[in-house]
Amino acid sequence: MNCELFKDDIARLADVIEKIKLSAHKLHESVNQTYDYVHPYGYHLDMVVDAVYKYGYEVCAQESDILPLFFGAYYHDSIEDARLTYNDVMKIASQHMSQEQAFMAAEIVYALTNDKGRTRAERAGEKYYKGIRETPYAPFVKLADRLANITHSSYNTNESNAHMKTVYREELPHFLEAIAPQDNNDVRFNLPQTIIDELHRLTGTN
Repeated sequence: MNCELFKDDIARLADVIEKIKLSAHKLHESVNQTYDYVHPYGYHLDMVVDAVYKYGYEVCAQESDILPLFFGAYYHDSIEDARLTYNDVMKIASQHMSQEQAFMAAEIVYALTNDKGRTRAERAGEKYYKGIRETPYAPFVKLADRLANITHSSYNTNESNAHMKTVYREELPHFLEAIAPQDNNDVRFNLPQTIIDELHRLTGTN
């Protein structure tokens, strides 16, 4: 999608996007979830969505996909961390968009929900990444999520952030390969090179 057209469409949908944002913030507040122990979880969600604002035009196929894309970004941790079910996500999404759009939004959220596992590797194994690769917009939202996490860990200094920056640096080659699109002809699976370059810069893996 053309960048200017994408911005124009976002402007028209601004009121709905704001309602989705507020509901996502409220959801995570309701389960007392924080980010890096000090920030409200909305801090992280807003960082993820910031990438949608900046780079979403590179993956968005049509205007009707904009709301599912933003919803997927705002609610990407809602099943995993905020105790929602898939049906809960569908119900909330349906309050803001058509049933077809709500299904697309819920599928993004479901794809980005970690599997059950005792370790980080088990929770994000091949089945998990396969689901991301096969779900429209899920690779992009996952990339935006990783950009948000790496950016935060790079500019905030504590023991946890230092550890996670090392983890993200070591994971980056596998991570990018794991979410790489299988069909390069479908724009909805694109991984913007600008984001990838920024991940390499932040992790020192250029």
